[in-house]
Amino acid sequence: MKTKLTELVGVEHPIVQGGMQWVGRAELVSAVANAGGLGFITALTQPSPEALGREIARCREMTDKPFGVNVTNLPTINATPLAEYRQAVIEAGVRIVETVGRPEEAVAEFKPHGVTIIHKCVAVRHALKAEKLGVDAVSIDGFECAGRPGDDDVPGLVLIPAAADALTIPIIASGGFADGRGLVAALALGAHGINMGTRFLATKEAPIHENVKRRIVENDERETDLVYRPFRNTARVARNAISREVLEIQAGGGSFEDIKHLVAGSRGRIVYETGDLDAGIWSASLAQGIIHDIPDCHTLITRIMAEAEAVTERLRGFVG
Repeated sequence: MKTKLTELVGVEHPIVQGGMQWVGRAELVSAVANAGGLGFITALTQPSPEALGREIARCREMTDKPFGVNVTNLPTINATPLAEYRQAVIEAGVRIVETVGRPEEAVAEFKPHGVTIIHKCVAVRHALKAEKLGVDAVSIDGFECAGRPGDDDVPGLVLIPAAADALTIPIIASGGFADGRGLVAALALGAHGINMGTRFLATKEAPIHENVKRRIVENDERETDLVYRPFRNTARVARNAISREVLEIQAGGGSFEDIKHLVAGSRGRIVYETGDLDAGIWSASLAQGIIHDIPDCHTLITRIMAEAEAVTERLRGFVG
């Protein structure tokens, strides 16, 4: 299946595994690449720019196909040397990056080196600004997504075609995608591919504890919470004891300082490493409601493409 996305980044299928903190490691990224999709190593999962360079090299030992690096520029509890991480990406010769947050510095540093930039946005106005600045594609995240859906609460059914109407660069639809039906829907709405996060969490190669994968399969689409809303920094996370405690503190007028000890990223890492599902907050999207198994990445991507073809044939029958 050729789209503007596959032609831009040189992959076989218009399926992207975007950056995921603590999860976007070489094992998963190379498996996605070898299956014909586009995977992203998460830069800030690595403890230092030097470690990121080693992780990129490790991924190259596992695949000879295109992959990228996610470099997130969002508020964090502890400051990170983002310029040094970006330099590590450049020095490693990575040709594709996924950026999050303000894109100005990333464009200024990456574009002179011929790096293709895919910028994640949660609103059309942000996507238009990124396009004007010179990014090569955008990943538009609807309200259904895990992580940061923004504060406009616009779901993909409206956000994707609105972005398609406004932009000229390729669009990746993100938020709630997990199967071939979603891929066909995204293409029909004007996107050129889909980004999946939660669906890739529930794969054999995802470097996280089996308890997390099984919980995603067990959960339905209602098992998420929106935290940080009073601070205009909304995040969608899997519902657990910690997310409920955070919501209670927020409802009582608590400040971010009152919840900081609960939401530290290091606690989320413990969830993924130990399988203690209440050790911290961890991201999951509404796609949990349509995830029913834990396949390997090759099986998953092959199945999605076969489903997309079957759906397309069925639609032809409706209009034929």
